[in-house]
Amino acid sequence: MNLDHLSIDEILLKRRSLRRQLAAVEGLQSVRIAVLGGSTTNEVVDLLELFLLDSGFQPVFHQSEYGRFYEDAVLDPADLIAFAPDIVYLHTSYLNVQSVPPVACSEKDFQSYVEDELGRYQQIWQSIEQNVPAQIIQNNFELPPHAFLGNLDSVSSGGASRFFLALNAEFARAAAGDPRLTLQDVHRLSAQIGLANWFDWDRYFGYKILTTSEGSIALARSLASIVRAIYGKSRKVLVLDLDNTLWGGVIGDDGVDGIQIGRETPVAEAYTAFQEYCLMLRNRGVLLAVCSKNNEDVAKQGFEHPDSVLKLEHISCFKANWEPKHENILAIAKELNLGVDSFVFVDDNPAERSIVESQIGGIAVPNVGNEVSKYAAIIEAGRYFEPVAMSEEDIARAALYQTNAARASSEAKFANYGEYLDSLEMAAEIERFKPLYLERIAQLTNKSNQFNLTTRRYTLAEMEAISRDEQYIGLYGKLSDRFGDNGLISIVLGRREDAVLHIDLWLMSCRVLKRDMELAMLDVLVSEAKIIGIGTLVGAYLPTKKNGMVEDHYEKLGFDPVSLDPDSKVSVWTLDVSGYIPRTQHIKIMEPVHG
Repeated sequence: MNLDHLSIDEILLKRRSLRRQLAAVEGLQSVRIAVLGGSTTNEVVDLLELFLLDSGFQPVFHQSEYGRFYEDAVLDPADLIAFAPDIVYLHTSYLNVQSVPPVACSEKDFQSYVEDELGRYQQIWQSIEQNVPAQIIQNNFELPPHAFLGNLDSVSSGGASRFFLALNAEFARAAAGDPRLTLQDVHRLSAQIGLANWFDWDRYFGYKILTTSEGSIALARSLASIVRAIYGKSRKVLVLDLDNTLWGGVIGDDGVDGIQIGRETPVAEAYTAFQEYCLMLRNRGVLLAVCSKNNEDVAKQGFEHPDSVLKLEHISCFKANWEPKHENILAIAKELNLGVDSFVFVDDNPAERSIVESQIGGIAVPNVGNEVSKYAAIIEAGRYFEPVAMSEEDIARAALYQTNAARASSEAKFANYGEYLDSLEMAAEIERFKPLYLERIAQLTNKSNQFNLTTRRYTLAEMEAISRDEQYIGLYGKLSDRFGDNGLISIVLGRREDAVLHIDLWLMSCRVLKRDMELAMLDVLVSEAKIIGIGTLVGAYLPTKKNGMVEDHYEKLGFDPVSLDPDSKVSVWTLDVSGYIPRTQHIKIMEPVHG
């Protein structure tokens, strides 16, 4: 089921039956969410539950009493602590701000009002961070419904509009400096809907629900996208049709000179704007791929148009032929080594959209219609590519996949695979978890599905707690070679019980498969384990629909089998480290720092 294809009225009318259908799906991921509200939160929570179920989560909620968000977070957090949330959502509005400056406020006193209110919310965030290992989602503020000073309201030191804009800026600075604090941009949501359609005063005076149903659905969609991003379920690849999608016309019939792109006509400018939108997505880490029914050499000519914003170098994978598009998309997924559940497919042809959506489970196929001027807005409304942070690896992702293509080309020149690995001149930094990398480490635990032995998920707060716990050995691995830096691409997390180290997590980015990085990680893990008196490593493989590639991981590394559950297929393996001999041959390992 895809709620994105339903109207607001359909969601509201059918939400009970939708919930039953969505909750019946197997394999949902549990997430515990505490909602601390400045207004009544039941409607937003009910809608959020739908969108999370549709995203593969099984949410469990705790809601504060009306208006007790400060008290439950700061003064009496016992219920919050007992609930043990993974996420705390602070559902607040402009009505929950206490220190709004009076109309006669001086310029000198204006900043003190901002600082006082910021300090109040900082108390909330600090108390939550001290009491529970949870990620915090905090609303910023919509503008009040009335600008009592007219246009001067955004200028005067006594203007509420100016005050809330300044407070929002301080909230943004706070979130930028605290990876455990995520901002929900309610200011933008309310602007998109319009304040006249955001507030529902009859509902507020009657039930203390501040927003319209449209506003509540917008909040719930936004929240669900943030939760997906926290757990690494944001999409990574935008797959694009060409004719009448990236340019107007048919390249095979009209030729390069005949397609519509550029600034000469309104239609051409609309296609240019969509290409600019796609390029912006690529520049922030989304991979672009092409899937077109066309002759490849003809299709590529479109990118040679002098006004084309997108160039072939921006496309990570190009499939133009006359095979069914769903088959080509599966081939793209295989080539990029990414799951189709990380793909978004955009095509002006409704028949192609329908076939792809019916044949490929998990792919997102927005109903973009055939008006290019609306493509970007429709994709944005789906919030498919929502990030909660931007790491260097995210920004460089497209370039990393391009260098992988160069590595593949280089491999073909060698008859011996070991010689090829040596030619890469690989160097690995494998060390204990560092605060500098914790955000990326948490991100990777929630993104990696294929090379992941247990697929356990950890929030940033949990990783921070683990990094301080002496009973854990957490190792990260970074890999570079002569083609470039792959960034932080592997994690091993072990939990000590006496002289045994249980490997709770072992994962690696698929873009560095078959480079012997797992051997390098094991060499350093054994070295670190011996230092603290560990004699045995115990690893488990928990099969999922996506991690079959690592079924024989421990066997290949020389672990001995201990048990195999015939029903779940969960296997347990051990390794005696006393006689272990390092096995890395093709990677230079930098000297680890003992923590």
